[in-house]
Amino acid sequence: MKNVVAFSGGKDSTAMLLMMIERNMHIDEILFSDTGLEFPQMYDHIDMVQEYIGREITILKPKYSFEYLAFHKIKTKPKVGAPGYGWPSVHFRWCTWKLKQDPKNEYLKEHGRERTEYIGIAKDEEDRAFVDYNGNEGIKKYPLIEWGVTEKQALAYCYDRGFNWGGLYEIFNRVSCWLCPLQPMSALRRLYTHFPDLWEQLKEMDKLSYRQFKPNYSVEDLEQIFVAESKQDCFAFMK
Repeated sequence: MKNVVAFSGGKDSTAMLLMMIERNMHIDEILFSDTGLEFPQMYDHIDMVQEYIGREITILKPKYSFEYLAFHKIKTKPKVGAPGYGWPSVHFRWCTWKLKQDPKNEYLKEHGRERTEYIGIAKDEEDRAFVDYNGNEGIKKYPLIEWGVTEKQALAYCYDRGFNWGGLYEIFNRVSCWLCPLQPMSALRRLYTHFPDLWEQLKEMDKLSYRQFKPNYSVEDLEQIFVAESKQDCFAFMK
């Protein structure tokens, strides 16, 4: 039975990995599914973790890129003949299984089905703990829940050991894929403010999609809202 750590690179999976190592728990492999859509600081963080723990993290990549699957792949459903899946939505989060779950499941299938998979979900999010995409085989364990570690405690634990993600958690509550349309407006506003280069990429991508970025807004619409808010804040300050 192999012990596999599902490592997203965020605060919870990082804390889980480091705590497991500190407890001398046996780990056969550490897997990171690279969507190609992580913040640049996340890739730096992964390098730091590898150096800190003194071992390699296996980096898995999807067969096709997000941009190809979202905007170019010709498919049969949904929307017969539409180019790509379009932006993910609450009811169609194709990105999770195409970019994360499929590469991981295919890799694990090739390297033996008998495994225990350790997943970094904090105590205050334990309602997420038993979601199992695609009926994946193997035993799943959630050490942070067992140890009663909250998200706040996980972040503080990582900070204490010198990991700060280049300040990402000082800007965002979540630091997963930077272009996710399921982010709250507040996170998108911060993306627009702090990462103008990524925002420009987002605008260009939005022009390719048959599905609107958010149910009621395109990326251009959001930018107009954020610009208007900025002007209002400036006017209020001047008064």
